[in-house]
Amino acid sequence: MSAPAVELKRTPLNAAHRRLGGRMVEFGGWDMPVQYPAGTMTEHVRTRTRAGLFDVSHMGEIDVRGRDAIAFANRLTSNDASKLVDGQAQYSALTTSEGTVIDDLLVYRFAEDHLLLVVNAGTTDKDWEWIKSHHAGEHVELKNVSAEYCQIALQGPEAISILQRLTETALSDIKYYHFVTGRVDGIDSIISRTGYTGEDGFEVYAAPEKAEQLWNKMLDEGDFGSDDGVLPCGLAARNTLRLEAGMCLYGHEITEETTLLEANLGWITKLNKGDFIGRDALAKQKESGVRRKLIGFETTDRGIARDEQDILVNGERVGRVTSGSPAPFLKKNIGMGYVPVAHSAPGTSIEIDVRGKGVGAQIVALPFYKRAK
Repeated sequence: MSAPAVELKRTPLNAAHRRLGGRMVEFGGWDMPVQYPAGTMTEHVRTRTRAGLFDVSHMGEIDVRGRDAIAFANRLTSNDASKLVDGQAQYSALTTSEGTVIDDLLVYRFAEDHLLLVVNAGTTDKDWEWIKSHHAGEHVELKNVSAEYCQIALQGPEAISILQRLTETALSDIKYYHFVTGRVDGIDSIISRTGYTGEDGFEVYAAPEKAEQLWNKMLDEGDFGSDDGVLPCGLAARNTLRLEAGMCLYGHEITEETTLLEANLGWITKLNKGDFIGRDALAKQKESGVRRKLIGFETTDRGIARDEQDILVNGERVGRVTSGSPAPFLKKNIGMGYVPVAHSAPGTSIEIDVRGKGVGAQIVALPFYKRAK
């Protein structure tokens, strides 16, 4: 007798995606659009050149309040939350005692006694249990508030002009990785200058019952339907955009088997801030040196590298591809993966085992794409 099908979770925009012709797939327990009729390539390039709109309401939010909020976050995360000021966000990670990654996350500081942790959709329940289980008597109140927010990301060079037409908040005054509370189309919102595409843009958090109003207004103001207007974008374009930008994806570049230092995330690993979970292991690894390293590559032969394929040097398996895909804007086939440090220098020739055939590739510096400031 087969097990009963697990009902997928739905964001508040599920019906909107279906009306727009979104092709729906299971992702981390959620029913999400992988692409729309325009196609992944068009969605990707439109985000790079104009604007793309993404439903990221499946992400998780955990509220941390109390006089020890910063000390508590600092003990669980790798970056230094004490350096944040009100209205600033920080990229960080929850780490195990071995320095490997439970999840990557954003830490938002609203006040000295109020933080919001934004975690990945597929790991929200795991993260929530981890955070609760590592409460060690600090004066904090923890609450999983994921159901209290929708989250919509408007990304691309025209994102600021589109969103500005919907708010009196001066968006140009918001620095990168900073946020304000304001109103968007009259709706109380958190307006955050963050994203996962390598482009300038904003992530807007609001009450879930306001999601369709915000989504539709952003499409309207972005001239959706015109030849160069904003496009709704699915998971596939979000993935190719972040890959071009050299950004890690949990479950691929970062896992409970990879350390932050191996993943080139030493910049969010503040060993001098005081003790945190995994600090000793990471300090020891930094002193001895990593044995393997996350690298970027582009293929030099015809062929597309895909996740989990072997990386070869002189015919010998030395690592595996963590993410591989065509890069629609760069018009190359690219990927990331782990190799021994001895083979990690840019310019190194490697091969990717694509269905039993060695496809030539070359290691290149990350990121593959960096927007002009």
